[in-house]
Amino acid sequence: MRIHAGVRSDVGGYRDVNQDAAFASPFAAAVADGVGGGPSGDLAAAAIIHKLITVRGALTSAAELVERLKAANWDIGAHIRRDAALAGMASTLTGVWLTADEALVVAHTGDSRAYLLRDGVLVRQTRDDSFVQALVDRGLGRPEDAGTHPRRNIITASLGGNDEDVIRVETRDARVGDRWFLCSDGVTDYVPEDALAEIVRGVTDPVRAAHAVVDLALAAGSRDNVTAVVCDVLDEQPDVAAVPLIAGAAASRWTEVIEAGLAIA
Repeated sequence: MRIHAGVRSDVGGYRDVNQDAAFASPFAAAVADGVGGGPSGDLAAAAIIHKLITVRGALTSAAELVERLKAANWDIGAHIRRDAALAGMASTLTGVWLTADEALVVAHTGDSRAYLLRDGVLVRQTRDDSFVQALVDRGLGRPEDAGTHPRRNIITASLGGNDEDVIRVETRDARVGDRWFLCSDGVTDYVPEDALAEIVRGVTDPVRAAHAVVDLALAAGSRDNVTAVVCDVLDEQPDVAAVPLIAGAAASRWTEVIEAGLAIA
């Protein structure tokens, strides 16, 4: 099995810096979103993505991914220890990884999302770690109001270089023909899920689908950075040497890494 993906990230019309970062390879894909209001969120998101693309190939197990994520989170902490002005920077992370035994691992913290399109039905696979989601869980708010809630940007979990940071890692079955859709909240806060489902289901090429999602979010007036990754699971041999696609903050920071052999989406 391998992943064939389309990736796109846009700073949007209301932000000066893109704090989203994303990547896709034949084995994995992920979206990270620097925590809004914190210092250097773009650095946090880019640091995570750059760490996760350094090792290529399918996972041997979910435990291997946990170690990679710990290392990525340690890197964020290292930046903060070197420069106290960065204290408080953090990032969400939502991604999927293929394993050597043809399963799939989903990792998630924060409010970036993962959806699975299987048999024509798009189903959300992650729960937002957010203040608004906590209200919904307690019956104090409606899911359809989450995008307009004044405190919708407050998240309750992220990667900020701390030992106590929590990220959920779950193993799922992987099926040829599955399509995984990952995005930042700059998409889901402004575009209804039924509209997203129409694109993810109806646009067959993953590259065109990712671009269409971002275009729709921008047309809807998203006031955030906007990032989408659309991943098809194919019954093909992966190319271990294939160049990962990167976008957003991961592409704009550390250009020497890009020049060493990464493709900008």
